[in-house]
Amino acid sequence: MTNVRLPEPRGPLSAALTAVLREPESGLPPVPSETDPYGDDLQLALFILYELHYLGFDGVRDDSEWDPQLLALRAKLEDLFLGALRADVPIDASETATQALDELQLEPIGEVDGSLSHFLRDHGTLDHFREYAALRSLYHLKEADPHAWVIPRLRGRAKAAMVAVEFDEFGAGRADQIHAQLFADLMADLGLDTTYGHYVDAAPAEALTTVNLMSLFGLHRALRGALVGHFATVEITSSPASRRLSEALRRTGAGPAAVRFYTEHVEADAVHEQVVRHEVVAGLLADEPQLDADVAFGVRATGHLEDRLAARLLAAWRDGRSALRTGRITQAVLGT
Repeated sequence: MTNVRLPEPRGPLSAALTAVLREPESGLPPVPSETDPYGDDLQLALFILYELHYLGFDGVRDDSEWDPQLLALRAKLEDLFLGALRADVPIDASETATQALDELQLEPIGEVDGSLSHFLRDHGTLDHFREYAALRSLYHLKEADPHAWVIPRLRGRAKAAMVAVEFDEFGAGRADQIHAQLFADLMADLGLDTTYGHYVDAAPAEALTTVNLMSLFGLHRALRGALVGHFATVEITSSPASRRLSEALRRTGAGPAAVRFYTEHVEADAVHEQVVRHEVVAGLLADEPQLDADVAFGVRATGHLEDRLAARLLAAWRDGRSALRTGRITQAVLGT
């Protein structure tokens, strides 16, 4: 049994899905072809379906994970989501994983208009950071879990290197060093609720897409190259962004546990970047060179969705508004 509650529906798809999860006799309606692939309703429904493969939900049967009608629904939603991504992030025959990864290593000088980490470092408040952490908790409280799906789909050099990086992500054998626990410590330091999935209802669709992308890639063997591309993107961009975020937290007076999460990632991910690029990616492509374009697609799709999330958050913050669907995190929530 889990203590994770089902999120509140955001439309007919997610409403029908939550009804079926509570009462399996209920039926699921067809998915309209005009459904917005990036919209709240589809992305929440997909998020719920993916969570059945992680911790599940309170009051929902464990065997719902493999329920045929739920898997059929998931496949339809994934087709819409993946179709939109392929249309928005086309990869031509000449593009390679090397080119896509090289671009990630070009660090801009000074402030970048669409960068969350630059904004938080230079202008962010603790309230901004609480919102940022609340949204990122949808992934960071299960950090590295989606990427672990790819391990049995790799071989030799790529597998060995992937396991080495994941070993670090999971605390190198120490429960208190698991990165998900370090993020929970950060949240507690910022006065946020550390319950897994607590902030799902507050998350706009743009935040859900970034988490759903990992599960989409991770749960499909056919997308193993894209998952490796996603993982490489995370590791290559993490160290410089984490440095900026640790600077932001120090500037705004956050506690040591909050700062520690990002300082840990500055050093660890600088090492991981080299291992992932030269062993995981290179090892995969040496073994399966036909996946080169898939790795590039994983890199580009990750950047595309991160840019959409950044635009949503920065537009709200620069306008003096909360970026959360539920409004600002109130003092009543802080310290729970």
